[in-house]
Amino acid sequence: MAGDRADRHADVAARPAREPSSTALYPAGVSRLSRLFSRRPTTSSAAASSPAASSDARRATLAHLQDFVRTRVGVEAYVEPPTPDTGATLLLIATTGEWTRRRVPDERTAFDVAGSLGIPVYNVRFTGYPQRMRDWNSRQRRH
Repeated sequence: MAGDRADRHADVAARPAREPSSTALYPAGVSRLSRLFSRRPTTSSAAASSPAASSDARRATLAHLQDFVRTRVGVEAYVEPPTPDTGATLLLIATTGEWTRRRVPDERTAFDVAGSLGIPVYNVRFTGYPQRMRDWNSRQRRH
């Protein structure tokens, strides 16, 4: 019996190593089902997030936030923590309740961006969302 077990282990050790594949992004023990529902990028989407593409996205995000601040009155920033579904986000809310949300690399970056826009910034964990935002959302749903 013990000899059989040793023979099986010797057989496994004698197998040639597999070629790396797209599953190389995952630890060896991760099942195919786990990979299917993973949020980890596949090789094709990883190629799409090149430094040039991320730089363009960063510029577009900053331009959008600057435009929102420039074209609305009384804009305040709210930093939202990362969740299992999304990373940290920066939420800008005008006095009318109109808002825009953009993803940021982390919470520190969100505070830095809001500071560079010259607007008050709050951590939504401590302050919650302002009533004017909820009122604006309600008005938009009715129309």
